Amino acid sequence: MRLFTADAMRRADRRAVALGYPSLLLMEAAGRAVARAVREHFPDARAVWVVAGKGNNGGDGFVAARWLFLWGYRVAVYAPDGQAGDAAQARKALEAHGVAVRPLEALDLEGAEVVVDALVGTGLSRPLAGVYAEVAARVNASGLPVVAVDLPSGVPFTPHVRADVTVALAGLKREHLFYPARAACGRIVLDGIGMPEAALEAPELPELLTPEAMRALLPERPGNAHKGSVGRVLVAGGYATYTGAPALAALGAYRAGAGLVTLAYPEGVPLEPLLEVVRLPLAAWRAEALRAARAEAVAVGMGAGPGGPEAARAALELGLPAVLDADALVPEVVAACRGRPVVITPHPGEAARLLERRAQEIAAHPLEAARALAERYGVTVVLKGGPTVLAEGAHLAVNTTGSAAMATGGMGDVLSGVIAALLAAGLRPWDAARLGVYWHGLAGDRVGRVGLLAHEVAEALPQAREALISDAVRPFWV
Repeated sequence: MRLFTADAMRRADRRAVALGYPSLLLMEAAGRAVARAVREHFPDARAVWVVAGKGNNGGDGFVAARWLFLWGYRVAVYAPDGQAGDAAQARKALEAHGVAVRPLEALDLEGAEVVVDALVGTGLSRPLAGVYAEVAARVNASGLPVVAVDLPSGVPFTPHVRADVTVALAGLKREHLFYPARAACGRIVLDGIGMPEAALEAPELPELLTPEAMRALLPERPGNAHKGSVGRVLVAGGYATYTGAPALAALGAYRAGAGLVTLAYPEGVPLEPLLEVVRLPLAAWRAEALRAARAEAVAVGMGAGPGGPEAARAALELGLPAVLDADALVPEVVAACRGRPVVITPHPGEAARLLERRAQEIAAHPLEAARALAERYGVTVVLKGGPTVLAEGAHLAVNTTGSAAMATGGMGDVLSGVIAALLAAGLRPWDAARLGVYWHGLAGDRVGRVGLLAHEVAEALPQAREALISDAVRPFWV
């Protein structure tokens, strides 16, 4: 499943037509999907007002209005003149049923119970202005429930309509996943509108992490497994004032299925990891000392403080698959990882340091930043955020689990442990990173409340795994 831009979706539409699927049929399916969303999400409403534009988004709105009228709803439609092509045909089909289309300037929301927003959709190049901006403001001020066609009108600019439900047509777009645009969408419902699968094939686009794809990556646990056969993880970190971070990474690794976890840390640091964790206090960060763990993967940098670069260099000398986080993420260390099985897990501030950019720029363009990191350093990148984005070579992926409730200290430490456990279980970095991020977010969703703590997410990992295995996980857009 791919994440589309407006241009990519237009190409998909053209491919569908070339395959013999008429564009008017796509519009008919889209409009009916919107009408169905009104009926399903607002079952008590009987009066629906539709505001439509001149383009295909408006045509979808005309089709929705026609179906709602045929289903017995009281319908009022407001739109400018000037539709062409399929949208003009959709308007004529609506008017053939005796439904008048009134001027957009005459919008009167008195008596409406739900508003369908079909003014403009994807690919908007400038903010709404004139009557379109006025209509958006009036719809927002009305307090009425809003169902948006594909995207709330005006997104990603201001002003824009604020929707309660957005019906994403054929595929999800960037605005459905990334904030602040996502906040305007309300609940997102994806409808395939009958688009041929061949038309949607676009391997160059970012992958969306789905339950089906992630389930297939879960390592098997044979009946004769023992602690030495399911992955041995070394966690290297810790500093006088950062004792919780490496302990959380160790907890994440164990809860993700590691058979044995060793925690290496500087002597004298008062760490209190799980009883099950093997402790390896060190006088100095040296690869020879780290080899005592007999690990199969390493996570390094969590709470390592000023010793982070030194710890990372020693860990990398082991030649093991590795996760670099936090204090290990300095340019000279990451640059030495090119071509190695290494996953880096920066947040926007750390990514800014690695790319010599501003953190605000990273947060505003996470897909581009993740790709730039992967190209510059030749590693697998997990750029943490809402949502988290991943990159490796030409591949991009976007996570679809997790929420703002996980915005609390220690979450990234648990994630590093999860990914390290998957590397130790034999997954290659790209698979370990994708599954680790998805699983970690899914565990957070299962706890699902503001105020949850990182260790609670770690504790929820086994239950999240069982839900994924038993096909009990549904993506947010269903």
